[in-house]
Amino acid sequence: MGTTLMRGAVSADRVFEKSWYRSTRGIRGLLPELIKYCTLVFLALTFLLPFYWMVSSAFKDDSQIYVVPPVWVPNPPHWNNFWDAWQVKDFNRMAYNTVIRYAVPATLGTMLSSSLVAYGFSRIKWRGRDMLFAVMLATMMIPFQVRLVPLFVIFKELGWINSYKPMVVPAFFGNPFFIFMLRQFFRTIPTEISDAAKMDGAGELNIFFRIILPLSKPALMVVALFSLLGCWNDYLGPLIYTNKEPDWTLALGINAMRSAMYETGFKIMLYPYLMAVSTIVTVPILIAFFIAQRTFIEGISLTGLKG
Repeated sequence: MGTTLMRGAVSADRVFEKSWYRSTRGIRGLLPELIKYCTLVFLALTFLLPFYWMVSSAFKDDSQIYVVPPVWVPNPPHWNNFWDAWQVKDFNRMAYNTVIRYAVPATLGTMLSSSLVAYGFSRIKWRGRDMLFAVMLATMMIPFQVRLVPLFVIFKELGWINSYKPMVVPAFFGNPFFIFMLRQFFRTIPTEISDAAKMDGAGELNIFFRIILPLSKPALMVVALFSLLGCWNDYLGPLIYTNKEPDWTLALGINAMRSAMYETGFKIMLYPYLMAVSTIVTVPILIAFFIAQRTFIEGISLTGLKG
């Protein structure tokens, strides 16, 4: 009887030791996760701080802007700043120029041309393909500032200055970065699908438009968002090629409002107005990203699976 009790006590001690060891190991494993997530939250708040300052400043007036210490929560909030700021300049016209005359046609042209070239580099075998692809990648190393003057001279000789042609027409000839990204994605699509379509009599363009593109929606969404974001935020292109105010984009309008802050008699309320217009311009991009977030992340993760 005593032996049985001793064995039971020893077994209980062993069970306790094992449970204690597991709990200790669980705590040790939880600590790195806790540190990781705390770091991520801290970095997220750091990145969100400028955005919060922009939005909060849009609701302030001058008495809440130029004070020390800074006012983090507007009291009272001035909701009319957004409407009044939008009327300072013809931002409706600038929004039309940015979206209809620039961003939409340039994005469509980039998607069509880049996907077509990427299809030729990834799905069709022809002599010199890899060498030409390497040359195309090499062009990505040339900064835009180096090509700026030659391109300006060419567009001036063509009579395209003071129009959107210098920014829209080149988009229909492909973008090296997007071509590379789409090529990587196209290479993940099984070649058996194209072979089966060829056996049924389909041509390359038919395969491209009816098979490859429908299967490439995530990658095309990435191209569309990147291209749209680039056009939406583009400042240098419109600054160089559009010299008339009716042709200005939103980026030029915001810069003109910023420059007016340093002019005599125009400093009153321009900083809150500048933040209000900047908030309005930022919101559409945020909405577009959140709507297409899942497809966007999927496209990013799949474009580098196959070399």
